[in-house]
Amino acid sequence: MPLLDKLSSWAERADDALTRTRARLGLLHPLQLLSYRSYGTPNRLYVKGRLLTDKGISEPDPSDSRWNNLLNMYRRFDSNEISGAQLSVRPTDGSDHLVVTDEEGYFTLNLEPKTLPEPVDFLWYPVDVLLSQAPAPFPTPPNLSTRAMVLIPPADAEYGIISDLDDTVIQTSATDLLRMARIVLLRNARSRLPFKGVAEFYRQLQLGRNGKRNNPFFYVSSSPWNLYDLLEDFLQLNDIPPGPLLLRDMALKRKQSTDASEHHGHKLKEIDNLLLTYPTLPFVLIGDSGQEDANIYREVVRRHPGRILAIYIRDVNRPDRAMLVEQVSEDLRADKVEMLLVQDTVQAAKHAASTGLIFQAAIPAVEQEKQKDEAATDDAELDGEGSGAPVMQ
Repeated sequence: MPLLDKLSSWAERADDALTRTRARLGLLHPLQLLSYRSYGTPNRLYVKGRLLTDKGISEPDPSDSRWNNLLNMYRRFDSNEISGAQLSVRPTDGSDHLVVTDEEGYFTLNLEPKTLPEPVDFLWYPVDVLLSQAPAPFPTPPNLSTRAMVLIPPADAEYGIISDLDDTVIQTSATDLLRMARIVLLRNARSRLPFKGVAEFYRQLQLGRNGKRNNPFFYVSSSPWNLYDLLEDFLQLNDIPPGPLLLRDMALKRKQSTDASEHHGHKLKEIDNLLLTYPTLPFVLIGDSGQEDANIYREVVRRHPGRILAIYIRDVNRPDRAMLVEQVSEDLRADKVEMLLVQDTVQAAKHAASTGLIFQAAIPAVEQEKQKDEAATDDAELDGEGSGAPVMQ
């Protein structure tokens, strides 16, 4: 609605004015240049990041108190964005590209590289980003830079994997608002729990059957960009294959009444972009039954016929949601795409092996990691409130 748009615009201007006033008075924290993992092709690199003030968020530790985790979460959302800064984007071909941060401190750039270096871990290409000039009254720190990593699937990748995060990879309990608030606000990347066996299952999908670990992962989530560091740390700490995190902007935007839900619209747009960027690469889709993943994935199948190899939907143990997934699964039979409602990662791995996505020999490894995760988290799971029947267990 126009009123909310006006309030949002006023709030952004007021926040920007306050940030600049604090900078003039020397009360602002140092600047921090962040880069986000992104994706591209041999002919086009997409670079994305953000310029903020450094709020001093500490590295995650299992012994961190709930108060410390809550304070760090507050710092993530109490961000001071720096708009109008000039950045220099330098891929390894020696070229130099100017980009300016927008009103929320983000920078994005599509560039055409002349040459590409050897990739890192089969998939990743580095692009350096440097702060050239901060806008007045912010000081320009010398040599403030970051390295963006851009994923380019190799020609011999067998398929890509598009995965949700909340309640698919990370235990969030999105269908229980109180429990979700406790988990999200009071835990960090080390104390939050992955679903049992999910790391090994994802590693096996990345390995595929060519043995090169070069099947690309993409994580599409409605979580805000403010949580990027937490999610990136979580994947790394749990040895889950890295991939671009395609998150959502927190800006207050009032959508039209005819629009799809914000969650639905964001995820569908990002998945569409991926399938259009890689027109010859088939995909596996992974989500959960707690939100709208089944409906979103059905629409993806219809928009991109012949591109989806399999769909795995983790059961959040809500009968009404399970019934919806089963209905969508039945709808997709005519499209010759299997959508499976799975109780755990072992069930998904067995199906993946039976259809040639992973090796049969991978199943025991997934089973062993599931058992190891169960033993490690029996007492800690969900703050002792009971296990429910968690995700891909």
